[in-house]
Amino acid sequence: MSRIGRAPIAIPAGVEIKVEDNNVVTVKGPKGTLTQQFNPNMAIAVEGAELKVTRPNDAKENRALHGLTRTLIHNMVVGVTDGYKKELDVNGVGYRVAKEGNKLVMNLGYSHQVTMEENEDISIEVPSPNKIIIHGCDKQKVGQFAAEVREKRPPEPYKGKGIKYTDEVIRRKAGKTGAKK
Repeated sequence: MSRIGRAPIAIPAGVEIKVEDNNVVTVKGPKGTLTQQFNPNMAIAVEGAELKVTRPNDAKENRALHGLTRTLIHNMVVGVTDGYKKELDVNGVGYRVAKEGNKLVMNLGYSHQVTMEENEDISIEVPSPNKIIIHGCDKQKVGQFAAEVREKRPPEPYKGKGIKYTDEVIRRKAGKTGAKK
């Protein structure tokens, strides 16, 4: 039995979970509402103050989906209570970011400014000209948006210039040593 899959999900106070037909789960909390449809083979049941996910048999597909379904629902519960955030650092001479209205404006060494607009699920915070914090209740959307921001100027291995996650470690390379004759 999947150790992750059989662990019940505790439903915190202020969170409302509805399981509708066809395994559509709606989680409503103080930070927002998330809805997702899961595989119909998984049995999702709310029992008191906890939610349990069970599988019908030990077929390979059902074993794989068991832990996945439980983890996705747990991520939804954490998202509507605490939310998720990704922090990015901008390194480089003249590289800086600013927030203008609901747009993230980045000077990244190109001849033009790079702008990205926040959507209804994501909020962007710029505490300093070289730090970006992305908040949201959907873990997948926060991670995807952070990856798209990082993609605008990924860190390079020689000087470390570019946009990187705060906890990311850049493997540095040695530069040229000079011509030998």
